[in-house]
Amino acid sequence: MRWPDLFARTRPTPSASIRYGDDQLQVVDLWLPTGPGPHPVALMVHGGCWQSEIADRRIMNWIADDLRRRGIAVWNIDYRGVDRAGGGYPGTFLDAAAAADSLRVHAARYNLDLARVVAVGHSAGGHLALWLAGRGRLPASSPLRAADPLPIAGVVSLGGLPDLEEAARAPGSGCGTEVIAQLTGGRFEDTSVPRLAPLGVPQVLINGAQDRIIPAAYAEGYAAPMRKAGDNVRVHMVERTGHVELIVPESDAWKVAASEIGQALGR
Repeated sequence: MRWPDLFARTRPTPSASIRYGDDQLQVVDLWLPTGPGPHPVALMVHGGCWQSEIADRRIMNWIADDLRRRGIAVWNIDYRGVDRAGGGYPGTFLDAAAAADSLRVHAARYNLDLARVVAVGHSAGGHLALWLAGRGRLPASSPLRAADPLPIAGVVSLGGLPDLEEAARAPGSGCGTEVIAQLTGGRFEDTSVPRLAPLGVPQVLINGAQDRIIPAAYAEGYAAPMRKAGDNVRVHMVERTGHVELIVPESDAWKVAASEIGQALGR
């Protein structure tokens, strides 16, 4: 499947949009299920090689709507990419963190269950979803460190780039080494997830065996050392699947992902 095949579909709309800052990209879309709740939450992070020109949160609308129909609330965050003023290091990370933490501010109003939050990220968003889960282990000297980050119970990465240092060494990463340099500023100690190991939460990496954008080998390349560090990391390699299918509701890959998200949330 190609991107135009997905974008040609009618795009579902969220229940509400909530600002966490003044920039036009500092916004979260809430997808709220029917019923009184309390609702478990998928904290959703879009990809696009950390570049706002390539993608924004709306690329996730179809799977967000699918989770909403399954009784799972979705907190679909946006952030300034490396190609926007204030993006890169540290802005992109601070945006993702602020968007995640703003869930606490609005949880009571929308009856969202803060004890059941799973981060779900696609492509570059897979990296940010894992990073959000590991924020509590950031070095004390890091400007990205927060005193009390939102607890995340697990992570589902969809075709993610989990190890920035590995991607920075490989021009075939799909995003390119220059973008990673803009994102990290060369500071892997607080931006690359393996440096934060063990995260202490279950992690599931779902990849398409025919993904031509993000090398499928990145999944096991990340999983092996994380397991050695003590983390519970599982990899699902889905055949006849590329990069786009990972966020298409009727795809085999999304069926795996939706099941994993439901299990992680105790559903």
